[in-house]
Amino acid sequence: MKKGEILENIEVETMASEGKCVGRINGQVIFLEGCAPGDIVDAQLTKIKSSFLEATVTRIVKPSPNRFEPFCVHFGLCGGCSWQHIQYQEQLQYKQKQVTDNLERIGGLTLPPVTPIFPSAKTRFYRNKLDYTFSAQRWFTKEELAAANGNPIPPEPVLGYHIPRKYDRVFDVKECHLQPDPSNAIRLAAKDEALKHNIPFFDLRKQIGFLRTLTIRTANTGEVMVILQVTYDKMEWIEKILTRLERDFPQITSFQYVINGKKNDTFADLNIECWKGNPYITEKMPRPDGSGDLQFRVGPKSFYQTNSDQAYELYRLAWELAQLQPHELVYDLYTGTGTIANFVAGHAKKVVGLEYVQEAIADAKINSQINNIGNTDFYAGDIKNLLNDSFLQQHGRPDVIITDPPRAGMHEDVTRMILKAEPKRIVYVSCGPATQARDLKILSEKYRITAVQPVDMFPHTMHVENIAALVKV
Repeated sequence: MKKGEILENIEVETMASEGKCVGRINGQVIFLEGCAPGDIVDAQLTKIKSSFLEATVTRIVKPSPNRFEPFCVHFGLCGGCSWQHIQYQEQLQYKQKQVTDNLERIGGLTLPPVTPIFPSAKTRFYRNKLDYTFSAQRWFTKEELAAANGNPIPPEPVLGYHIPRKYDRVFDVKECHLQPDPSNAIRLAAKDEALKHNIPFFDLRKQIGFLRTLTIRTANTGEVMVILQVTYDKMEWIEKILTRLERDFPQITSFQYVINGKKNDTFADLNIECWKGNPYITEKMPRPDGSGDLQFRVGPKSFYQTNSDQAYELYRLAWELAQLQPHELVYDLYTGTGTIANFVAGHAKKVVGLEYVQEAIADAKINSQINNIGNTDFYAGDIKNLLNDSFLQQHGRPDVIITDPPRAGMHEDVTRMILKAEPKRIVYVSCGPATQARDLKILSEKYRITAVQPVDMFPHTMHVENIAALVKV
């Protein structure tokens, strides 16, 4: 076999954890892109390794009975909802398998019966935050380039998403099914106003131009925030776009802009200016005992779970597994804006939240204040440095630790410190089952897993959230 060769009639067996499909040819594993489990396909070899092959599907010989007609015109080009061609119930099964495989194979862990994955009630229009990229040059397909017969194609400014794994290639989004109205209309209006006034879009290769990104955040209260990111201070252009959005969309309650002259689009380290409205939007979430709603202020730099409805279910399940008692001290690691800390505070003596982002801790304190919660304390700093013997001595050894780290998981120093703190129970919420498995393997020195609860936060994607409950042995 050689790269570029077409392999015929491959039966697709299952999904891999990275979202690719898996088949076999002459007994050798082959990872496939562009198909669904149950398909029979032809595919072109792209990589040859001693233990596996990789290939891209060129023809579906026989489609799987579990296929589903994709609902988005951008399917196959956009990397966002790459599983929408698979029936939702099948997606859930593969996600549950991903969790189990990671914990058992990577962690080498002994598991209790894994609770069936908790599905998302909404499988479309479930996200509350999207980031769009302005680009001076639209990405052209191979077919479009071939039709040009080598002639140059005039530049076409776009506002959309990056092609997967291509930092400098952006396709124009016509309609996205991830975020509810008025998200699509806001994006189209911003693009229209920019083109009308010849405001230059950013060239991702040459690093010139004005308009960089447009972030849209929506809340379940109906409030909307827009964040316009530009390369330099030219208020005339900024106000052209924001004034148009203000005129057309009364739902927008927060208008923000950020000036970013860096070579990347991250703005966590930059000042964000509030042009009009509030510097935040407000999310509501039911209290776990049903005694009313909690309110959470979400600023332009705030982390908030991007599926608001499912965030409640995730936190409710974590709260149930924590089995909190009124006399207990809880540590909430990677607390973010204090969502979990404030969510569970009514059922504990005290909750101490730790987070490395200073702005998030400021939001967490405000969220406690607006909800009249007086038994929370929040501290900012690198958690591997913050959580030490001195901290435990000052604030008390926790009875329960709830941890919800980023996809990279916890630093080993944090995991070791948890072992040293010896809480009675641990609830580990993870968006990366592989790194969760690594951390749980360390914690298994003193802890036994009592429950595993996968949760689907992101339908039509390979991503899965998982909650593991542990008790000290």
